[in-house]
Amino acid sequence: MKYIKSILFIFLFIILSASSSISDDLDIPPSKNKKLNISLLDINEPPFWDNLKNNWVDSILRQMSLEEKIGQLFMVAAYSNKDLHHREKIASLIKKQKIGGLIFFQGTAKKEIELTNYYQSISKTPLLIAGDWEWGLAMRLKGTIRFPRQMMLGAIQDQSLIYKMGVEIAREIRLIGGHVNFAPVVDINNNPNNPVIGSRSFGEDREIVFERSYQYMKGLQDNQVLAVAKHFPGHGDTDVDSHKALPIIKHSRERLDSIELYPFRRLFSYGIGGVMVAHLFVPALDSTPHTATTLSHKVSTDLLKKELGFKGLAFTDALNMKGVSNYFAPGEADLKALLAGNDVLLFPKDVPTAIQKIKDAIKTKKLPIQDLEEHVRKILATKYWSGLAKQNIIKTKDIQKKLHTKSALLLKQKLIENALTVVRNQDNILPLTKLKDKKIASVSIGSFQTNSFQKTLQLYDNVDLFRLKKYPTTEEWNLLQKKLKKYNLVIFSFHKSNRSPKKNYGISLQSMKLVSNYAKNHSVIINVFANPYTLRKFSSLNIFKAVIVSYNDWKLSQKFSAQLIFGGIAAKGKLPISINNKYPIRTGHTYPATRLKYSSALDAQINDSLLYKIDSIAINSIREGAFPGCQILAARNGKVFYHKSFGYFTYNRKQKVNNNNIYDLASITKVLATTLSLMKLDDENLFDYEKKLSEYLPYLKGSNKENLKIKDILTHQAQLRPWIPFYLHTIKPDSLKAKIYKSTAQGKWTVKIAKNFYMDSSYKDTIIQEIIRSPLRKKKGYKYSDLGYYLLQDFIQKTKQQSLDKIVQNDYYQNLGANYTGYLPLNHFKLNEIIPTENDDYYRNQLVQGYVHDMGAAMLGGVGGHAGLFSNSNDMAKILQMLLNNGNYGAKHYIDSATIARYTKCVYCPDNRRGIGFDKAEMNTNKLGPTCKSASANSFGHTGFTGTMFWVDPDSKLIYIFLSNRINPTATNKKLIKLSTRTKIQEILYQSLL
Repeated sequence: MKYIKSILFIFLFIILSASSSISDDLDIPPSKNKKLNISLLDINEPPFWDNLKNNWVDSILRQMSLEEKIGQLFMVAAYSNKDLHHREKIASLIKKQKIGGLIFFQGTAKKEIELTNYYQSISKTPLLIAGDWEWGLAMRLKGTIRFPRQMMLGAIQDQSLIYKMGVEIAREIRLIGGHVNFAPVVDINNNPNNPVIGSRSFGEDREIVFERSYQYMKGLQDNQVLAVAKHFPGHGDTDVDSHKALPIIKHSRERLDSIELYPFRRLFSYGIGGVMVAHLFVPALDSTPHTATTLSHKVSTDLLKKELGFKGLAFTDALNMKGVSNYFAPGEADLKALLAGNDVLLFPKDVPTAIQKIKDAIKTKKLPIQDLEEHVRKILATKYWSGLAKQNIIKTKDIQKKLHTKSALLLKQKLIENALTVVRNQDNILPLTKLKDKKIASVSIGSFQTNSFQKTLQLYDNVDLFRLKKYPTTEEWNLLQKKLKKYNLVIFSFHKSNRSPKKNYGISLQSMKLVSNYAKNHSVIINVFANPYTLRKFSSLNIFKAVIVSYNDWKLSQKFSAQLIFGGIAAKGKLPISINNKYPIRTGHTYPATRLKYSSALDAQINDSLLYKIDSIAINSIREGAFPGCQILAARNGKVFYHKSFGYFTYNRKQKVNNNNIYDLASITKVLATTLSLMKLDDENLFDYEKKLSEYLPYLKGSNKENLKIKDILTHQAQLRPWIPFYLHTIKPDSLKAKIYKSTAQGKWTVKIAKNFYMDSSYKDTIIQEIIRSPLRKKKGYKYSDLGYYLLQDFIQKTKQQSLDKIVQNDYYQNLGANYTGYLPLNHFKLNEIIPTENDDYYRNQLVQGYVHDMGAAMLGGVGGHAGLFSNSNDMAKILQMLLNNGNYGAKHYIDSATIARYTKCVYCPDNRRGIGFDKAEMNTNKLGPTCKSASANSFGHTGFTGTMFWVDPDSKLIYIFLSNRINPTATNKKLIKLSTRTKIQEILYQSLL
């Protein structure tokens, strides 16, 4: 019978072991059980376990004196921002007391590496280097990447990102010579007033805390950095800081088992290498007066090691903290912690005294030598696992570059994006849609200047910006309310937060009350750049249309929170804590991205190491006189990764170009106004480009234009003349014809050509008649012509019973948020926002600024089918992304995908490269084309006479926009074409694709 039982026991052990290893291979945590019953057979060994009896460990241990063995137990606080005296003090402890390791605090990475190399060089036994790097090296070291705190990470649903963060933090720790990270914090923050844990916790739910702790731990240990779960047995439900006093946990053992101990148990089952025992008084575990859990044998041995089966390194919390130092003299607390069962003693107040106390305990057999050697063996095994058997010099060369890789910065960005949480979203107001119906204001509370949040909002729509003090006066608040009367949506954002529950995390109750009262009668969105517990202080969240919590007030959080509001990024985060019964833990509205995202090159799968060449080409072209200034934008996969302006408005170099400035697009109008309008009419079955234009414009019947096919007109092979200089017929050799022009608007002279320049309105009909009478070219085939677009404009306006400028605004630009796009820009913008074009000395005799350059379009009053449209690169990108998205943008459908496909494909290839309205890349290498050679056959775009260009490539999901005023001061300037500036930049973009 005993034999059978033994066989069954072995069989059970094999099954359990196999189950555990399968789970590890699949990276699946144990199942979520209401009651957690993990037997000791389920416990995986810590990563150093196989090294406990290797030759290096045995050899080092045999050679050690008693003092050296005791010295290994201590990890001393070291700083890289202190003076030579501190360095020599640490060096003395290494040489004389043979301490086992260092825990580094404040300083810089370079200095810490230098000190680590020095300390390792003077230590007989390699030192274990540790740190509190919960949110990365930045927790201790200046000039390093700061990842989000754990509560923000608790909102992330894609936990693979937390694993990746663990991997990255491990990489950085190894770069500076570290081996142990005192992270993750496994405390469940079920007390919102906790003064020491708070945002350091993943949240108030045991599963959320375990799952994310597991990923963080695994990321560290998979990359040779020991993870240390803290603060055992659970520091979450305290209202006292153990740095200042001994916190009391009054919960029952049953409650502790169910909540506080849960994530620790599960991490032990997955082989976490370390645990930090906290300074807590927990009567349910040990009721001995003034005895912190760190000093309790019942906790550190009976519970931790025997009952829970933890086999890794047990670290004390800092022994200089008041939670223990208030009750025990230096050295005494260290001995008690060791006798309790801890392996490593952190931050001792007096190492020599502590060593002597431990020696005395060994002599009196209070501490068996075998116990000491067991602790030391585990420490040495950890050192061997960490690679310390081979002493390596840590290099400082390019350390800042190595610590700030693009992939690490992108990871930080993704963590933030995935954490941002939409707590409330009444009527699915987010992401914002129907922009033409919205008049939006942004009020930043507590921020003293326009911040990244407000600047990013303006990338999506016309958002007017206001600022309010954290504690506004009644006068200031009343004045703001008056200003807000003309808006139907106000976004209030709360800034300059802190981490103190006592101070409401830096958000003033006064401002919260004012905003809440305002929201009772107005449409309001609030965005809180603070700890989510802040939301508990609002009287009600139901009065707001939407509530967003962004967890911190970083620039990145501001930037992507703004994008979240407009759908530039998806909403994914869920609350890791509860606000109230209506907004419990895991609350979070989700929705997909619907608009352009403004991000990094790597996020767009672009190699940004080549992008500097674009800057060089632009700067060199300006230096060569190709144009005075330009805007360049590039986006891939719906992500704007390059958006820059260069140069000045004119060569007098008085006003720099910025990304908001507006350019005359010239012939790009043919696509972004006329062709888009035709495509919409096509979808509405009101237009068919296979028909003759005379079927839509009967006045063409009987003329030589009667049989012109629209398809031929839009592909520029209808035998129309390239253009007609209409203006020449209205001027004398030395003056304007007085019958046609006046210097002021009067009577029938209402068509404004330029400043102090008005034309007889009846002359518009003369232009159309001149086109109708114009002869056709005798030679068939492709020849670019403007003339058909005058006629197509007339058709569109007659069909829609509206002028073309209003049609495209209503159908496209307003809802797209393309508010800088349109005709007649001086009706909406200041002169100094609009880039000037030619210094016209032959017709208008003035610098053309704010008026269309094209003379024919000017004679139509600035609204032409072939020219007249103004825009900037950011607005154009929205329109082009809509086309790339098969007609969808901002959760609105504009054009059928099949229509886009028909209009953007080559119709008469190979003889004519053109699409319907769109230009195409020239695939015949013997012919010149508008693009670089890398543009695909499926790509489409257009160029403009003023020095503009856009190109869209569906194959690579690439958008490229180049805007310039190359015709300033004169249209005879051909250097832009000679230098191939636009196509050279385009080629760099293709070379940069990853």
